[in-house]
Amino acid sequence: MKLQCNQDNITKWQRWLRRGAVSETHGCYLEQVRKQELLIATYQVLICLFLIVFWEIGAAFKWIDPFITSQPTKVFTTIVNLFNSGKLFIHIGTTVGETTIGFVLGTLGGTLIAILLWWSKTVASILDPYIVLLNSIPKVALGPVFIVWLGSGTVAIVAMALAISIIVTIMMVLNGFNEVDPDKIKLLQSFGATRMQILTKVTLPATVPTIIAALKVNLGLSLVGTIVGEFLVSKEGLGYLIVYGGQVFNMSLVMASMLILCVVAVVLYYAVAILENRVVRWK
Repeated sequence: MKLQCNQDNITKWQRWLRRGAVSETHGCYLEQVRKQELLIATYQVLICLFLIVFWEIGAAFKWIDPFITSQPTKVFTTIVNLFNSGKLFIHIGTTVGETTIGFVLGTLGGTLIAILLWWSKTVASILDPYIVLLNSIPKVALGPVFIVWLGSGTVAIVAMALAISIIVTIMMVLNGFNEVDPDKIKLLQSFGATRMQILTKVTLPATVPTIIAALKVNLGLSLVGTIVGEFLVSKEGLGYLIVYGGQVFNMSLVMASMLILCVVAVVLYYAVAILENRVVRWK
């Protein structure tokens, strides 16, 4: 849908125009962007509402089996019951806390290891096959190992989230380091810059977009690791609710937990997006 620019479109920006903060053309453009974003958001909400209504009607008229898929009214009732019992935020807090710890440790640890590998090409060459090997191992298979080593508690769950996220961080950040313009590095070297100066003045600033991308990937991976860990050992958390609901054939609990998990994932993702915007503005 193409938006037309006219005098009515820039009413909101008249005060800015009088102050000279933006031109009339720029104000019109900003109004177009705002309307386009509003249009997209409207369509997104309508699609979501359509799916929910279709799900409810389909379950009510037996087009789909409500025993297997549940239905929105039952899911909403389950969430309300969890809230009233005081357990809702306990389970959400457990999952978010474990995910955050694994995410932070995976990002920091992976970035530091990537810096070490960039710093020494020899170390990078020695460890390269081991990094590839660790990346190829299905991380879910490490769950029982972590349980034996670390016990059936939060530490094992965090280790699971860390194991899934750290290798990806190392590979993404190191690849970003290696793609920095070599001419810039040679220029600094010609002026006698140290390795640390090259890292802090050129390599790290140039790799910020890659690090932000790694943050977004790590967030999802850490959440996956946390849920897998909760599948195996936890007695709290959204992963535990999903497993428990499946064991007692309470699909309303399963679907409610999955819905809450989706909301948590979206909130965490947008938290990283806000961080990205702040970093970009700071640069």
